[in-house]
Amino acid sequence: MESQQQLQDSDKDPRPSLSPIDRQYASSPPQIERRIHVLGTGSIGKLVAHSLAGLPNPPPITLLLHRYSLLQAWEKGRKEVTIQDGPGGAKVARGGFEVELVEEVRRQHGVIVERKKADVFDVAEGARVRPDEAAKMLQDVEKAQPAGDALTAEAGEEKQQPGPTTYYRPGGSGQGDHAYSSGPIHNLIVTTKASLTIPALLRIKHRISRSTTICFLQNGMGIVEAVNDSLFPDPETRPSYVQGILTHGVNVPPETATRDPFFAVHAGHGTIALGALARKPSPTGHDAKDEIWAPSARYLLRTLTRCPVLCAVGFTPTELLQQQLEKLAVNSVLNPLTALLDARNGSLLFNYALTRTLRLLLAETSLVIRSLPELQSIPNINTRFSASRLESLVVTVADKTKDNISSMLADVRAGRRTEIDFINGYIVRRGEEVGVSCVVNYGIMQTVVGKAMLTQREAREDVPMERR
Repeated sequence: MESQQQLQDSDKDPRPSLSPIDRQYASSPPQIERRIHVLGTGSIGKLVAHSLAGLPNPPPITLLLHRYSLLQAWEKGRKEVTIQDGPGGAKVARGGFEVELVEEVRRQHGVIVERKKADVFDVAEGARVRPDEAAKMLQDVEKAQPAGDALTAEAGEEKQQPGPTTYYRPGGSGQGDHAYSSGPIHNLIVTTKASLTIPALLRIKHRISRSTTICFLQNGMGIVEAVNDSLFPDPETRPSYVQGILTHGVNVPPETATRDPFFAVHAGHGTIALGALARKPSPTGHDAKDEIWAPSARYLLRTLTRCPVLCAVGFTPTELLQQQLEKLAVNSVLNPLTALLDARNGSLLFNYALTRTLRLLLAETSLVIRSLPELQSIPNINTRFSASRLESLVVTVADKTKDNISSMLADVRAGRRTEIDFINGYIVRRGEEVGVSCVVNYGIMQTVVGKAMLTQREAREDVPMERR
């Protein structure tokens, strides 16, 4: 009861009369946990971790690794993250990081299978039942037994009990066991692909609590809603959220990705727009004094905005939403069209046939955004999100990044799952809510999904070769 009361007290805003911007930058309580975990060691994750480590009196930083091979590369290497300032620029290596290996978690017929726990297919084979029946058996056993009982079944600790718990997967040879952790996570920065957010968070869900703040630095929209629906349906126990919009250009050269997986090139300097989502919605819907941010959210905002390289700036949730929608409109054109054309961003310029397609997409997107209920009380929305202004934004970004390959094109070429569901898919979903039929966005989205499936099938048919 005492710890629960302390947790509730920590969520109370000590200075409710401050404006939303001032409250985001208000000083954090002295007992706030300083350690920051970074989930996703791709190009953006490496840039963020490297920038945080360069601060005076930097916070403790832990990199969450999702593969054992990454842990091996870290332990055998220099244990540093290296960022190169532009092609041919200076390379800066920074250490001092701690690393952890996240638990293996799989979904099998609706059952969450953790590392060294009963496998649905092993149970089905041992009990000679169908996999769906085995999943039902495991669910019944899980409800009837305390957590960590017979289903844990670690190697050498098998419990000889009747039923499905006698059939289990030992869970490998124990490689990397020293790098696993079950300690709580207070400050988490997520830089994975939007489509991988839920599977990645599922692995560390047991370490996230109400006092945790998750900062999403990703493309697309609708991620928070998807995370709440799948992982944190209870508003009283879910973590706090901070959302960010990045304009930095970071890439990992293919020739160094295998040799040094902790190296990246900061090809284009940009900014990060940050905004904390209210811990509790305002009862009136208008009074900003009723909105509450968790102490860890304020700490994370203040820490990120201290990084000169990141150029992070805090915004109110309303302004951040508008900036998110602007970037979404740009990405909904550049990403899918370049992925389908297999061309760089500049290929969309000076091509009237492609301009027609671009304008059809933006006409739908503009109508959906201008119809969103959360924007109706904001002045000048019709001008800011008009189709002509959105087209100007797309052309400007395409010209500035004309030699770049979009992230969606890179994913399609590699046979990876794209973020199309959180870009054009978000527009389609919101269009259905406001009564706008987004047939062009839907058609483009399904075509990108289909092309990604084609490349995935081709990749599966390849004969694996070792590069020398």
